Amino acid sequence: MKSFSKNVIALALIGLLASCGGQKLRDDNVKSQIGTQAHHHNTNYFPSPAKLPGQWTVEDVLHDYGDYSVRMLSPYFKKAKVPYPPTEIILVALKQEKKLELWAKGEGEFRFIRDYSIQAASGVSGPKLRQGDRQVPEGVYRIAGLNPNSHYHLSMKLNYPNEFDLYHADQEGRFDPGGDIFIHGKAVSIGCLAMGDEAIEELFVLAAQVGKENVKVVIAPRDPRTLPLDTDAEGMPEWAGELYDQISSELQALSPPVSLSNNAASQQNSH
Repeated sequence: MKSFSKNVIALALIGLLASCGGQKLRDDNVKSQIGTQAHHHNTNYFPSPAKLPGQWTVEDVLHDYGDYSVRMLSPYFKKAKVPYPPTEIILVALKQEKKLELWAKGEGEFRFIRDYSIQAASGVSGPKLRQGDRQVPEGVYRIAGLNPNSHYHLSMKLNYPNEFDLYHADQEGRFDPGGDIFIHGKAVSIGCLAMGDEAIEELFVLAAQVGKENVKVVIAPRDPRTLPLDTDAEGMPEWAGELYDQISSELQALSPPVSLSNNAASQQNSH
């Protein structure tokens, strides 16, 4: 009987981790909303009433986290001389550096706003090839949807596999390239980018205000603006060169932030 109980618990945990973007439990919603007023330090703030699982909306998130997130982001936009909300944003995820850069534009060119530490991202350098490989994909993606009812606080779903991914999967006879890849909160990953709760609140609110159709996400094994990407590593597919050319091309117009440039220079000088 004890063995049966342990198996049930294990299966429940596996189900919870199976989808980064799944709905979260009602207790989590209630706790989140109870703690929101303290989190936002706003005595005039009235949290949304507790809702059943799956009933939160993007509007609820904007109500609960919008003002605070905008207040946190505004100084960065002001320093970069980009209006808030911007017209478009680019999120640049760098696996090796464990950083997610936020770039935005108004009427002019894209400018660096700030970066966030990636709290967790499973896998290694290289593109995602199949379901269950626990790889964070690499490439140029869009936000397919905003999920206010995630197991991981909030989540933004990427359009993986995109046309490039599907084409090469078909060419190689890979019929299950995987899916359900998200940028989300918390600090646990099985192929997604886990950003922590406060970071995902800012990013979710920004994406909702800008419009998901105006958000581009570029995921690279490391920063190609400092060193060319390596296509000769063991296990890399033949089309990695084409993929990395796409990624490098997307990032050419985005000068690396000073902090990253200095770090790269110091690493080269130390060898």
